[in-house]
Amino acid sequence: MGTIGVLIFFAVVGAVICAKARSAGGAILFALIALGLFISTPAGAGLPGMLTDFMSSVSQASEPLTGGPEAVG
Repeated sequence: MGTIGVLIFFAVVGAVICAKARSAGGAILFALIALGLFISTPAGAGLPGMLTDFMSSVSQASEPLTGGPEAVG
């Protein structure tokens, strides 16, 4: 499990270096690699479900403000 942590660390460091060098494409690529590696660990396995629940809660909370399904369109 220590090896995956080192890979995530180097991906984050690569993203920071690319961001400081103003290389947006490289920074995004390294950040996506780090995110993919994190999700593959047991600690990050619940992240997709958590994001789904969060977005569902935000959608339900904003429904009265946006008119929900009955919005004029």
